[in-house]
Amino acid sequence: MTYRFEAGRIYRMPTHFGPAPGPRQPPEGVVRDPKHSHRRLTVAASFLTDATLLERHLPEGFALAGEPVVTVEFHYMTEIDWLAGRGYTMTEVSWPVTFTGRQDKASGRFLAVVWENLADPIITGRGEIGQPKLYAEIAEPRLWDGTQLCTAGWMGFPFLDLTVSELRDTPSSPTKSRSDGTLMLKYVPRTGTWGEAELQQVTLTPANNPDRMVERHQAGVGAVRFHRATWSELPTLHHVVNALAELPIIEPRGGSLTHSRGGKWGRDQRVLV
Repeated sequence: MTYRFEAGRIYRMPTHFGPAPGPRQPPEGVVRDPKHSHRRLTVAASFLTDATLLERHLPEGFALAGEPVVTVEFHYMTEIDWLAGRGYTMTEVSWPVTFTGRQDKASGRFLAVVWENLADPIITGRGEIGQPKLYAEIAEPRLWDGTQLCTAGWMGFPFLDLTVSELRDTPSSPTKSRSDGTLMLKYVPRTGTWGEAELQQVTLTPANNPDRMVERHQAGVGAVRFHRATWSELPTLHHVVNALAELPIIEPRGGSLTHSRGGKWGRDQRVLV
């Protein structure tokens, strides 16, 4: 007897073994506490760049919002419940945008690319909520001589460096963000008809995340550098890295370090049209 898909359950290939556990679907018997899982150390730096160059990387319906400021974030996460206490590291690149569709409008940050050093969140994040995730070797952020150091690379080639120095404690801002959340373009190619999309949609992760608690926030001086690569150095990533390396750093816009705990994993994801 063949199997049938259960309504309301999340499946991933191979589907033949039943619904798949993951960040948005814990296995039976596992009780989750979103206010305590997980712990996150975020190191971030921003810079002002050229608006014209940045606009080249926006999909149809998107427009820059305000100044063309690119933010690069390293997230080192531990004590993750859906990984039974394990963790991983991720790097995100984003900038502020507005989206205007046939029916919906939204503003927030456009998530241009995410690198992670573990396959499981890459697979689940790409397929389930449309995050543009890729693999990279990303070390745990390292503190040395008062400077937080972050690096990302691929098979021995370091393509990204980020540092934040002169860190000082700053109070958390009571002002609520006007952002609707994180905007992304989900794209799935059509098998056998290359150049056409099986699925292309704009997805939104709402900004509201009441389960996340900031334990400490520090501000400092941030610096970011993407290293240009040849095809042989980054066979599948050089077009991404080089496009980011071409963005001029007109003015650094500071850096930060944040310790937080808890948070959702995109179960309330929306599709905008």
